[in-house]
Amino acid sequence: MNVYRRHFGIEEPLRFRSSEGELLDEEELYGRFRRRPAPAPAADGLKIVLVGELAYNPERVLAFVERGHRLYGLWTPDGAGFNAVGPCPFGHVEEIPRSEWRAALRRIRPDVIYALLNWHAIPFAHHVLTENPGIPFVWHFKESPFAAIERGLWPQLAELDLQADARVYSSEEMRGWYETALPGIDRDDGLSIVQNGDLPKAEWFTPDPGARLADEDGEVHTVCAGRPFGIYPDFLAELAVHGIHTHFHGPTWGEWWRGWIADAGRLAPDHVHLHPTVLQPDWVRVFSRYDAAWLHVFRSRNEGDLRRAVWDDMNLPARLGTYAAAGLPLLQPDHGDATVATQTLARELGVGIFLDDVESFSARLNDRAEVERRRETMWAVREELSFDRHVDRLLALFERAIDARGRSGAPPRSARPMVSVHSPAARSAARPSRS
Repeated sequence: MNVYRRHFGIEEPLRFRSSEGELLDEEELYGRFRRRPAPAPAADGLKIVLVGELAYNPERVLAFVERGHRLYGLWTPDGAGFNAVGPCPFGHVEEIPRSEWRAALRRIRPDVIYALLNWHAIPFAHHVLTENPGIPFVWHFKESPFAAIERGLWPQLAELDLQADARVYSSEEMRGWYETALPGIDRDDGLSIVQNGDLPKAEWFTPDPGARLADEDGEVHTVCAGRPFGIYPDFLAELAVHGIHTHFHGPTWGEWWRGWIADAGRLAPDHVHLHPTVLQPDWVRVFSRYDAAWLHVFRSRNEGDLRRAVWDDMNLPARLGTYAAAGLPLLQPDHGDATVATQTLARELGVGIFLDDVESFSARLNDRAEVERRRETMWAVREELSFDRHVDRLLALFERAIDARGRSGAPPRSARPMVSVHSPAARSAARPSRS
Protein backbone atom coordinates (compact mmCIF):
# COMPACT_ATOMS: atom_id res chain seq x y z
CA MET A 1 0.00 0.00 0.00
CA ASN A 2 2.76 2.44 0.91
CA VAL A 3 4.67 1.55 -2.26
CA TYR A 4 1.53 2.29 -4.28
CA ARG A 5 0.94 5.58 -2.46
CA ARG A 6 4.54 6.72 -2.94
CA HIS A 7 4.72 5.72 -6.61
CA PHE A 8 1.48 7.43 -7.66
CA GLY A 9 1.55 10.29 -5.14
CA ILE A 10 -1.92 9.46 -3.80
CA GLU A 11 -3.06 12.29 -1.53
CA GLU A 12 -6.39 10.89 -0.36
CA PRO A 13 -7.10 7.96 2.01
CA LEU A 14 -7.14 4.66 0.15
CA ARG A 15 -9.51 1.73 0.26
CA PHE A 16 -7.00 -0.89 -0.74
CA ARG A 17 -6.59 -4.64 -0.91
CA SER A 18 -3.19 -5.88 -2.03
CA SER A 19 -2.53 -9.27 -3.59
CA GLU A 20 -0.79 -10.36 -0.36
CA GLY A 21 -2.84 -8.62 2.32
CA GLU A 22 -6.24 -7.73 3.65
CA LEU A 23 -8.61 -4.87 2.89
CA LEU A 24 -7.67 -1.58 4.56
CA ASP A 25 -10.07 1.36 4.49
CA GLU A 26 -8.03 4.40 5.50
CA GLU A 27 -11.00 6.74 5.54
CA GLU A 28 -12.66 4.55 8.15
CA LEU A 29 -9.42 4.13 10.11
CA TYR A 30 -8.09 7.70 9.97
CA GLY A 31 -11.23 9.77 9.28
CA ARG A 32 -11.42 10.91 12.90
CA PHE A 33 -8.03 12.60 12.55
CA ARG A 34 -8.69 14.17 9.15
CA ARG A 35 -11.97 15.69 10.33
CA ARG A 36 -10.46 17.00 13.55
CA PRO A 37 -9.29 20.64 13.18
CA ALA A 38 -5.66 21.14 14.08
CA PRO A 39 -5.15 23.48 17.03
CA ALA A 40 -3.71 26.89 16.28
CA PRO A 41 0.10 26.85 16.20
CA ALA A 42 1.54 27.56 19.64
CA ALA A 43 3.48 30.78 20.18
CA ASP A 44 6.61 28.70 20.69
CA GLY A 45 5.57 25.99 18.23
CA LEU A 46 8.18 24.38 16.01
CA LYS A 47 8.18 23.77 12.29
CA ILE A 48 9.28 20.13 12.05
CA VAL A 49 10.28 18.46 8.78
CA LEU A 50 9.84 14.69 8.86
CA VAL A 51 12.42 13.10 6.55
CA GLY A 52 12.44 9.44 5.47
CA GLU A 53 9.55 7.21 6.56
CA LEU A 54 7.37 6.55 9.60
CA ALA A 55 7.25 2.71 9.69
CA TYR A 56 4.47 1.38 11.93
CA ASN A 57 1.90 3.54 13.78
CA PRO A 58 2.53 6.61 11.57
CA GLU A 59 -0.39 8.58 13.02
CA ARG A 60 1.64 8.92 16.21
CA VAL A 61 3.22 12.09 14.80
CA LEU A 62 -0.10 13.88 15.26
CA ALA A 63 0.93 14.23 18.90
CA PHE A 64 3.25 17.00 17.67
CA VAL A 65 0.32 18.78 15.99
CA GLU A 66 -1.80 18.49 19.12
CA ARG A 67 0.90 20.39 21.01
CA GLY A 68 0.83 23.28 18.57
CA HIS A 69 3.68 22.31 16.25
CA ARG A 70 3.56 22.18 12.45
CA LEU A 71 4.62 19.14 10.42
CA TYR A 72 6.03 18.80 6.93
CA GLY A 73 6.82 15.54 5.15
CA LEU A 74 9.79 14.81 2.88
CA TRP A 75 9.71 11.09 2.10
CA THR A 76 12.23 8.57 0.85
CA PRO A 77 11.66 7.43 -2.76
CA ASP A 78 12.64 3.86 -1.84
CA GLY A 79 11.16 1.80 0.94
CA ALA A 80 9.41 -1.37 2.02
CA GLY A 81 5.66 -1.78 1.94
CA PHE A 82 5.29 -1.78 5.73
CA ASN A 83 7.12 1.53 6.10
CA ALA A 84 4.57 4.33 6.00
CA VAL A 85 5.26 7.37 3.82
CA GLY A 86 3.22 10.37 2.78
CA PRO A 87 1.00 11.83 1.64
CA CYS A 88 -0.30 10.99 5.12
CA PRO A 89 -3.85 9.58 5.06
CA PHE A 90 -4.52 11.05 8.52
CA GLY A 91 -3.83 14.60 7.35
CA HIS A 92 -2.15 17.57 9.09
CA VAL A 93 1.25 16.98 7.42
CA GLU A 94 2.17 19.33 4.55
CA GLU A 95 3.93 17.57 1.70
CA ILE A 96 7.32 18.73 0.44
CA PRO A 97 8.10 17.65 -3.16
CA ARG A 98 11.41 15.82 -3.39
CA SER A 99 12.28 17.51 -6.66
CA GLU A 100 12.13 20.95 -5.03
CA TRP A 101 12.90 20.21 -1.42
CA ARG A 102 15.76 22.72 -1.05
CA ALA A 103 13.60 25.57 -2.31
CA ALA A 104 10.76 24.39 -0.07
CA LEU A 105 12.99 24.48 3.00
CA ARG A 106 14.05 28.02 2.15
CA ARG A 107 10.38 28.98 1.95
CA ILE A 108 9.27 27.12 5.09
CA ARG A 109 12.32 28.01 7.20
CA PRO A 110 11.85 24.97 9.51
CA ASP A 111 13.24 24.84 13.03
CA VAL A 112 14.37 21.22 12.91
CA ILE A 113 14.68 18.19 10.63
CA TYR A 114 13.54 14.94 12.24
CA ALA A 115 14.90 12.11 10.07
CA LEU A 116 13.82 8.50 10.65
CA LEU A 117 13.45 5.45 10.94
CA ASN A 118 14.59 2.18 9.29
CA TRP A 119 17.41 1.20 6.94
CA HIS A 120 15.37 1.88 3.79
CA ALA A 121 15.48 5.60 4.67
CA ILE A 122 19.27 5.76 5.16
CA PRO A 123 20.29 6.85 1.62
CA PHE A 124 17.72 9.65 1.40
CA ALA A 125 18.25 10.83 4.99
CA HIS A 126 21.99 10.92 4.30
CA HIS A 127 21.36 12.91 1.12
CA VAL A 128 19.37 15.50 3.09
CA LEU A 129 22.06 15.57 5.80
CA THR A 130 24.84 16.35 3.33
CA GLU A 131 22.76 18.96 1.46
CA ASN A 132 21.29 20.43 4.64
CA PRO A 133 21.36 24.26 4.54
CA GLY A 134 22.17 24.63 8.24
CA ILE A 135 18.94 23.34 9.82
CA PRO A 136 19.33 21.39 13.11
CA PHE A 137 19.22 17.70 12.13
CA VAL A 138 17.95 14.96 14.47
CA TRP A 139 18.47 11.31 13.44
CA HIS A 140 16.23 8.57 14.89
CA PHE A 141 17.20 5.06 13.84
CA LYS A 142 15.69 1.68 14.54
CA GLU A 143 16.04 -1.25 12.17
CA SER A 144 18.86 -2.03 11.93
CA PRO A 145 22.64 -1.50 11.93
CA PHE A 146 23.16 -5.06 10.73
CA ALA A 147 20.71 -4.68 7.83
CA ALA A 148 22.60 -1.53 6.85
CA ILE A 149 25.96 -3.32 7.00
CA GLU A 150 24.67 -6.20 4.86
CA ARG A 151 23.50 -3.73 2.20
CA GLY A 152 26.62 -1.60 2.09
CA LEU A 153 24.98 1.33 3.90
CA TRP A 154 27.24 1.37 6.95
CA PRO A 155 29.32 4.44 5.92
CA GLN A 156 26.14 6.48 5.39
CA LEU A 157 24.57 5.24 8.62
CA ALA A 158 27.72 6.00 10.57
CA GLU A 159 27.86 9.52 9.18
CA LEU A 160 24.20 10.07 10.09
CA ASP A 161 25.01 9.09 13.67
CA LEU A 162 28.23 11.07 13.91
CA GLN A 163 27.15 14.18 12.03
CA ALA A 164 23.59 14.67 13.34
CA ASP A 165 23.02 17.52 15.77
CA ALA A 166 21.13 15.06 17.99
CA ARG A 167 20.30 11.39 17.82
CA VAL A 168 17.65 8.99 19.11
CA TYR A 169 18.28 5.28 19.71
CA SER A 170 15.35 2.88 19.80
CA SER A 171 16.65 0.91 22.77
CA GLU A 172 19.30 1.29 25.45
CA GLU A 173 20.97 -1.80 24.03
CA MET A 174 21.27 -0.16 20.61
CA ARG A 175 22.79 2.91 22.16
CA GLY A 176 25.32 0.71 23.96
CA TRP A 177 26.16 -1.11 20.73
CA TYR A 178 26.84 2.20 19.00
CA GLU A 179 29.29 3.03 21.78
CA THR A 180 31.29 -0.03 20.76
CA ALA A 181 30.98 0.60 17.00
CA LEU A 182 31.35 4.39 16.83
CA PRO A 183 33.06 5.56 20.01
CA GLY A 184 34.03 8.98 18.63
CA ILE A 185 31.26 11.12 20.17
CA ASP A 186 29.88 11.90 23.63
CA ARG A 187 26.44 10.31 23.86
CA ASP A 188 25.95 11.66 27.40
CA ASP A 189 26.00 15.32 26.36
CA GLY A 190 22.21 15.73 26.39
CA LEU A 191 21.97 15.39 22.60
CA SER A 192 21.27 11.64 22.61
CA ILE A 193 18.21 9.92 24.04
CA VAL A 194 16.63 6.46 23.94
CA GLN A 195 13.08 6.16 22.63
CA ASN A 196 11.27 3.32 20.90
CA GLY A 197 10.61 4.36 17.32
CA ASP A 198 7.37 2.41 16.72
CA LEU A 199 5.19 3.40 19.68
CA PRO A 200 1.48 3.86 18.87
CA LYS A 201 -0.75 6.85 19.49
CA ALA A 202 -2.27 6.92 22.97
CA GLU A 203 -5.72 7.45 21.46
CA TRP A 204 -5.87 3.73 20.69
CA PHE A 205 -5.41 2.84 24.38
CA THR A 206 -9.14 2.70 25.02
CA PRO A 207 -10.47 1.94 28.52
CA ASP A 208 -12.78 -1.03 27.93
CA PRO A 209 -11.30 -4.55 27.74
CA GLY A 210 -13.20 -7.48 26.28
CA ALA A 211 -14.40 -10.68 27.94
CA ARG A 212 -11.62 -13.21 28.60
CA LEU A 213 -11.64 -16.47 26.65
CA ALA A 214 -10.16 -18.24 29.67
CA ASP A 215 -13.35 -17.48 31.60
CA GLU A 216 -15.30 -19.48 29.03
CA ASP A 217 -13.27 -22.71 28.89
CA GLY A 218 -10.77 -22.50 31.78
CA GLU A 219 -7.77 -22.89 29.45
CA VAL A 220 -4.91 -20.54 28.65
CA HIS A 221 -5.16 -18.43 25.50
CA THR A 222 -2.04 -16.69 24.18
CA VAL A 223 -1.82 -14.43 21.13
CA CYS A 224 0.71 -13.48 18.47
CA ALA A 225 0.03 -10.32 16.42
CA GLY A 226 2.01 -10.57 13.22
CA ARG A 227 4.38 -13.22 11.93
CA PRO A 228 5.23 -16.12 14.25
CA PHE A 229 8.87 -15.18 14.71
CA GLY A 230 10.61 -18.26 16.19
CA ILE A 231 7.34 -20.04 16.99
CA TYR A 232 7.17 -23.46 15.33
CA PRO A 233 4.40 -26.06 15.04
CA ASP A 234 6.13 -28.70 17.18
CA PHE A 235 6.48 -26.17 20.00
CA LEU A 236 2.78 -25.31 19.72
CA ALA A 237 1.99 -29.02 19.98
CA GLU A 238 3.96 -29.22 23.25
CA LEU A 239 2.00 -26.26 24.64
CA ALA A 240 -1.29 -27.82 23.53
CA VAL A 241 -0.64 -30.85 25.73
CA HIS A 242 -0.82 -28.45 28.70
CA GLY A 243 -4.06 -26.82 27.52
CA ILE A 244 -2.42 -23.72 26.09
CA HIS A 245 -3.97 -22.20 22.97
CA THR A 246 -2.12 -19.91 20.56
CA HIS A 247 -4.06 -17.39 18.45
CA PHE A 248 -2.44 -15.75 15.41
CA HIS A 249 -3.76 -12.48 13.98
CA GLY A 250 -2.61 -11.30 10.58
CA PRO A 251 -2.57 -12.14 6.87
CA THR A 252 -1.40 -15.59 5.82
CA TRP A 253 0.79 -15.22 2.74
CA GLY A 254 3.82 -16.97 1.29
CA GLU A 255 4.80 -20.57 0.72
CA TRP A 256 6.55 -20.88 4.10
CA TRP A 257 3.48 -19.65 6.00
CA ARG A 258 1.16 -22.02 4.15
CA GLY A 259 3.38 -24.95 5.10
CA TRP A 260 3.52 -23.70 8.68
CA ILE A 261 -0.28 -23.57 8.84
CA ALA A 262 -0.60 -27.10 7.53
CA ASP A 263 1.92 -28.47 10.05
CA ALA A 264 0.40 -26.56 12.97
CA GLY A 265 -3.09 -27.73 12.07
CA ARG A 266 -1.88 -31.32 11.97
CA LEU A 267 0.10 -31.22 15.24
CA ALA A 268 -2.20 -29.05 17.38
CA PRO A 269 -5.55 -28.99 15.58
CA ASP A 270 -7.63 -27.76 18.54
CA HIS A 271 -5.14 -25.29 20.00
CA VAL A 272 -3.89 -23.21 17.05
CA HIS A 273 -6.29 -20.54 15.80
CA LEU A 274 -5.96 -18.13 12.85
CA HIS A 275 -7.70 -14.74 12.79
CA PRO A 276 -7.69 -11.60 10.61
CA THR A 277 -5.61 -8.53 11.35
CA VAL A 278 -6.95 -6.32 14.14
CA LEU A 279 -6.79 -2.60 13.42
CA GLN A 280 -6.10 0.06 16.02
CA PRO A 281 -9.68 0.89 17.13
CA ASP A 282 -10.21 -2.76 18.12
CA TRP A 283 -6.85 -3.53 19.74
CA VAL A 284 -8.07 -3.35 23.32
CA ARG A 285 -11.43 -5.03 22.77
CA VAL A 286 -9.99 -8.01 20.84
CA PHE A 287 -6.53 -8.60 22.28
CA SER A 288 -7.56 -8.19 25.91
CA ARG A 289 -9.54 -11.43 25.55
CA TYR A 290 -6.23 -13.30 25.67
CA ASP A 291 -4.07 -14.03 28.70
CA ALA A 292 -0.61 -13.05 27.40
CA ALA A 293 1.16 -12.23 24.14
CA TRP A 294 4.17 -13.55 22.22
CA LEU A 295 7.19 -11.44 21.37
CA HIS A 296 9.93 -12.78 19.10
CA VAL A 297 11.22 -16.16 20.20
CA PHE A 298 14.99 -16.65 19.94
CA ARG A 299 17.94 -17.53 22.17
CA SER A 300 20.52 -14.81 22.73
CA ARG A 301 24.18 -15.78 22.52
CA ASN A 302 25.79 -12.51 23.53
CA GLU A 303 26.43 -13.52 27.19
CA GLY A 304 26.05 -9.89 28.27
CA ASP A 305 28.65 -8.57 25.81
CA LEU A 306 27.15 -6.01 23.40
CA ARG A 307 30.05 -6.56 21.01
CA ARG A 308 28.52 -9.97 20.37
CA ALA A 309 24.94 -8.69 20.09
CA VAL A 310 22.81 -9.18 16.98
CA TRP A 311 19.69 -7.30 15.94
CA ASP A 312 17.31 -9.57 17.85
CA ASP A 313 19.11 -8.59 21.05
CA MET A 314 18.60 -4.85 20.46
CA ASN A 315 15.14 -4.85 18.89
CA LEU A 316 11.90 -3.70 20.51
CA PRO A 317 9.28 -5.12 18.09
CA ALA A 318 6.43 -2.86 16.95
CA ARG A 319 3.87 -5.27 18.43
CA LEU A 320 4.95 -4.17 21.93
CA GLY A 321 2.66 -1.14 21.87
CA THR A 322 -0.25 -3.19 20.57
CA TYR A 323 0.08 -5.64 23.44
CA ALA A 324 0.50 -2.87 25.99
CA ALA A 325 -2.72 -1.19 24.87
CA ALA A 326 -4.60 -4.40 25.74
CA GLY A 327 -2.75 -4.94 29.03
CA LEU A 328 -1.09 -8.20 27.96
CA PRO A 329 2.00 -9.64 29.69
CA LEU A 330 4.92 -10.36 27.37
CA LEU A 331 5.95 -13.93 26.54
CA GLN A 332 9.56 -14.56 25.57
CA PRO A 333 12.45 -16.91 26.37
CA ASP A 334 14.49 -16.38 29.51
CA HIS A 335 17.83 -15.15 28.18
CA GLY A 336 19.53 -15.28 31.57
CA ASP A 337 22.48 -12.89 31.81
CA ALA A 338 22.41 -12.00 28.11
CA THR A 339 21.70 -8.39 27.17
CA VAL A 340 18.32 -8.35 25.40
CA ALA A 341 16.16 -5.24 25.01
CA THR A 342 12.77 -6.97 25.39
CA GLN A 343 13.96 -8.86 28.46
CA THR A 344 15.26 -5.65 30.06
CA LEU A 345 11.94 -3.91 29.42
CA ALA A 346 9.82 -6.77 30.72
CA ARG A 347 11.91 -7.11 33.88
CA GLU A 348 11.95 -3.37 34.59
CA LEU A 349 8.19 -3.04 34.20
CA GLY A 350 7.36 -6.40 35.81
CA VAL A 351 5.29 -7.54 32.82
CA GLY A 352 7.18 -10.61 31.56
CA ILE A 353 6.45 -14.33 31.66
CA PHE A 354 9.64 -16.12 30.66
CA LEU A 355 10.12 -19.42 28.87
CA ASP A 356 12.84 -21.84 29.94
CA ASP A 357 11.41 -25.36 29.53
CA VAL A 358 7.86 -26.13 28.45
CA GLU A 359 6.88 -27.78 31.73
CA SER A 360 7.71 -24.86 34.02
CA PHE A 361 6.53 -22.30 31.47
CA SER A 362 3.16 -24.03 31.17
CA ALA A 363 2.85 -24.14 34.94
CA ARG A 364 3.38 -20.36 35.12
CA LEU A 365 0.80 -19.73 32.40
CA ASN A 366 -1.70 -21.95 34.21
CA ASP A 367 -1.17 -20.05 37.46
CA ARG A 368 -4.17 -17.73 37.11
CA ALA A 369 -3.24 -15.56 40.08
CA GLU A 370 0.28 -14.90 38.76
CA VAL A 371 -0.96 -14.16 35.24
CA GLU A 372 -3.54 -11.75 36.68
CA ARG A 373 -0.84 -9.90 38.59
CA ARG A 374 1.18 -9.49 35.41
CA ARG A 375 -1.89 -8.31 33.51
CA GLU A 376 -2.77 -5.76 36.16
CA THR A 377 0.79 -4.47 36.13
CA MET A 378 0.81 -4.07 32.34
CA TRP A 379 -2.55 -2.29 32.42
CA ALA A 380 -1.20 0.11 35.04
CA VAL A 381 1.93 0.99 33.02
CA ARG A 382 0.57 0.57 29.49
CA GLU A 383 0.72 4.25 28.56
CA GLU A 384 4.49 4.13 29.05
CA LEU A 385 4.42 2.29 25.71
CA SER A 386 2.48 5.02 23.90
CA PHE A 387 4.17 7.71 21.80
CA ASP A 388 2.25 10.53 23.48
CA ARG A 389 3.86 9.75 26.84
CA HIS A 390 7.33 10.45 25.39
CA VAL A 391 6.74 13.12 22.76
CA ASP A 392 7.73 15.92 25.12
CA ARG A 393 11.15 14.28 25.58
CA LEU A 394 11.59 14.37 21.81
CA LEU A 395 10.56 18.01 21.68
CA ALA A 396 13.02 18.85 24.45
CA LEU A 397 15.75 17.12 22.41
CA PHE A 398 14.77 19.19 19.35
CA GLU A 399 15.11 22.35 21.42
CA ARG A 400 18.55 21.31 22.66
CA ALA A 401 19.64 20.55 19.10
CA ILE A 402 18.42 23.98 18.00
CA ASP A 403 20.25 25.65 20.88
CA ALA A 404 23.45 23.69 20.21
CA ARG A 405 23.42 24.61 16.51
CA GLY A 406 22.80 28.24 17.42
CA ARG A 407 25.66 28.34 19.92
CA SER A 408 28.14 26.67 17.61
CA GLY A 409 27.30 28.78 14.57
CA ALA A 410 28.00 25.62 12.59
CA PRO A 411 28.03 25.93 8.78
CA PRO A 412 25.82 23.69 6.63
CA ARG A 413 26.77 20.02 6.78
CA SER A 414 27.79 20.05 3.12
CA ALA A 415 30.57 22.49 4.03
CA ARG A 416 31.93 20.41 6.90
CA PRO A 417 34.42 17.56 6.60
CA MET A 418 32.96 14.13 7.20
CA VAL A 419 34.30 12.04 10.05
CA SER A 420 36.07 8.94 8.80
CA VAL A 421 34.15 5.76 9.54
CA HIS A 422 36.54 3.46 7.70
CA SER A 423 39.19 2.96 10.37
CA PRO A 424 40.11 -0.64 11.28
CA ALA A 425 38.60 -0.14 14.75
CA ALA A 426 35.28 1.07 13.33
CA ARG A 427 35.16 -1.75 10.78
CA SER A 428 35.87 -4.33 13.47
CA ALA A 429 33.24 -3.01 15.86
CA ALA A 430 30.65 -2.78 13.10
CA ARG A 431 31.24 -6.28 11.77
CA PRO A 432 28.23 -8.52 12.54
CA SER A 433 28.89 -11.74 14.39
CA ARG A 434 28.45 -15.05 12.63
CA SER A 435 25.38 -15.76 14.76
